[in-house]
Amino acid sequence: MASKRVLIVDDEENIGRSLRMILEREGYAVNVCRSVAEFRKHPDAQRADAYLLDMKLPDGSGIDLLKLVKQNGAAPAVMISGHGTIADAVEATRRWSTANTNLGIILLSAPLARAALDASARPLRARVRDVLAGATVDDARRVYAAIRLAAPGGLGSASEQDVHAEPTLPLTATMALAAERDAVAAEYATAFERTFTTGAPAVTAALEAGLGWADATVEAFLTLLAGHPDTLIVRKLGAAAAEGVRCEAVRVLGAGGVRSAEGRGALAAFDGSLRDPRNRRNPGTTADLTAAALLVVILERGWRAGGEVDRLLRADR
Repeated sequence: MASKRVLIVDDEENIGRSLRMILEREGYAVNVCRSVAEFRKHPDAQRADAYLLDMKLPDGSGIDLLKLVKQNGAAPAVMISGHGTIADAVEATRRWSTANTNLGIILLSAPLARAALDASARPLRARVRDVLAGATVDDARRVYAAIRLAAPGGLGSASEQDVHAEPTLPLTATMALAAERDAVAAEYATAFERTFTTGAPAVTAALEAGLGWADATVEAFLTLLAGHPDTLIVRKLGAAAAEGVRCEAVRVLGAGGVRSAEGRGALAAFDGSLRDPRNRRNPGTTADLTAAALLVVILERGWRAGGEVDRLLRADR
């Protein structure tokens, strides 16, 4: 079977080389372009199986390349940058999809990724606390603009520091005002309490029990959902509906979840019950928290239980 083709576009030679080494170790066929012009000429430009695109290139933007990449159908594209912002990520998403698909993931990933740049030996959560404590009013303005651009469903309005107005408080303080009605905002207000104390431990426990990443993801999602009603469902259908979904997650876990045939049957039925044609029963905020938990585990352990990719990255630095 032919190797899957990955095309990297990054003008930083060391980054391109490191990514190529990691991916080739995983069995991928990898090519690297250093510019938009080089990408346009490359034979894999419209036929790669996946793309890694730098945000800032010497002759253009990786976001602009998304239009070209999208012509390749369903091939996934990942934006990479040492200088990207939440607004950049939202804009890149809009180039790929007109729907808001990952605003919560972006909002949760940004502080985690920024904290990971701190090379100190302190725990990741301590570094996240520092990032959140250093957030400014300008950060709030940029995040508000990104939220308005993404236009998430059920956003509503607030009496204080409304997202449709200009903020006057630092980002973490504005998030604290929304913490009771939005689980993503609550993570900012609590230094990612649920991510670090519930989500990431659930992923780690599942991996250590021998589950694969897919099953570990589902188990972490169910664990997070069983603990708290999903705030997106609350905003769309009310507290009673959200509590009903939470109780269903508890029942699925009680039946064994992904670890038993009975649990998998209950999980399939639960999944079917969530597929409201109007997408109102979608536990989207819990999915965002699950993504944050996965990122924490990857940052702390590497993407597999043995942390091979993490060791490769550290050796290259």
